[in-house]
Amino acid sequence: MASRVSFGFYLCVLLSVTLAISAEESESKEHVLTLDHSNFTDTVSKHDFIIVEFYAPWCGHCKNLAPQYEKAASILSSEDPPVVLAKVDANEENNRELASEYEIKGFPTLKILRNGGKSVQDYKGPREADGIVEYLKKQRGPASAEIKSADEASTLLGENKVFIVGVFPSFSGQEYENYTAVAEKLRSDYAFSHTLDAKHLPRGESSATGPLVRLFKPFDELYVDFKDFDVDALEKFIEVSSVPIVTVFDKDPSNHPFVIKFFNSPDSKAMLFVNFSTEDADALKAKYHEAAEKYKGEGVVFLLGDLEASLNAFQYFGLKEEQAPLLIIQTNDEKKYLKPNLEPDHIAPWLKDLKDGKVPPYTKSEPIPEVNDEPVKIVVADSLMDVVFNSGKNVLLEFYAPWCGHCKKLAPILEEVAVSYGSDPDVIIAKLDATANDIPSAIFDIQGYPTLYFRSASGMMVQYEGERTKEGIIDFIEKKRNKVAKQESGKDEL
Repeated sequence: MASRVSFGFYLCVLLSVTLAISAEESESKEHVLTLDHSNFTDTVSKHDFIIVEFYAPWCGHCKNLAPQYEKAASILSSEDPPVVLAKVDANEENNRELASEYEIKGFPTLKILRNGGKSVQDYKGPREADGIVEYLKKQRGPASAEIKSADEASTLLGENKVFIVGVFPSFSGQEYENYTAVAEKLRSDYAFSHTLDAKHLPRGESSATGPLVRLFKPFDELYVDFKDFDVDALEKFIEVSSVPIVTVFDKDPSNHPFVIKFFNSPDSKAMLFVNFSTEDADALKAKYHEAAEKYKGEGVVFLLGDLEASLNAFQYFGLKEEQAPLLIIQTNDEKKYLKPNLEPDHIAPWLKDLKDGKVPPYTKSEPIPEVNDEPVKIVVADSLMDVVFNSGKNVLLEFYAPWCGHCKKLAPILEEVAVSYGSDPDVIIAKLDATANDIPSAIFDIQGYPTLYFRSASGMMVQYEGERTKEGIIDFIEKKRNKVAKQESGKDEL
């Protein structure tokens, strides 16, 4: 499902104000360039460094960003040379191909384009004006800055961030070239520097002459050295080493970048949710950290979440607070495994049982309704197999979200379709809340709401992509069930 994120829709209120001034005209200059499909390529090609915001007029986050983005553009316009900020209405029909080209999945999305658009990176900086300015100044400069003193190293290193330094006997050679190439590629994610003297660095062997890469981090062993300058190996080292053995999810904003990296990891995810103020919290943390150390490098990453900060996660997984302390594992095939009311000594044996295949998967599901006598039947995860796959009926199933405007518009239409088939025992019209129930992604490809699938009594599955009208849906159902009937009749005759 589309990133498993709920998208909010906002009403657009356009206010138009005209000021008439008799003696003189006042004009407020906009510093953010407005681009569209007609001028995007030509404009970008003329800039070595340009930032583009892809937005939608109805998006609340875009509205919040707009004044900060404009203020940053105004400040950066006085740089020498100026830093250009631009925007594209990705919701405009003519610009949607452009948005697709840049893989825009949500709003606002900001992209940094370099070398006339030949290099594209995600903007991963702050969303307020001063932070935008500071971040972009660094992004426009060299990908790696030279460290010439201990004071410079202390200033650049800062606190609560991952910082990477290349130590070299000279700024030349294949190792140095590979390092700068990786720095350029990953510069939007990490801060890079290089030096001729390891004595300037606050931690690690000061007599090292290199070439080596030293990665500083505010967790675990605090720094780690690496001497393989193969580009792929260096990238892998940075990605792996910049993630804590156990990522902490709480209300401390300095932890948030590591939480994002945790959820972006391609590995399976272990998540322990604990009330940090309880007596057994420290014992749980210690045992959990031991487990994380044991399974390090085995394709699973670990997160420790404070219960107070994790309520949205509980809602997403369909869990209850009284189940905490709670450990949940989500694997790459989207299966979930749950251990509620966990005790410290449960962690290691439960993880071993899971690895040995002894733990059954957990499925998030609303309760099966005791009464289900409305024309449009309610399906939940626990009844999906029985209603759709094992009923021997022709089933039209809608996957919807309660907040979705298009779903609300479709609801009375589906009701009419269901009433039309009220006397037909071979047809079921049903709906499933996709935000409250797990959906087998190997069977259903849900990219947005509403999504409709039809499964014939004989097992043919097809997605409905026609007009969302009573006539269109009924016509679709009849054609599909008649087609199957004819095919089966033909087989019988043979």
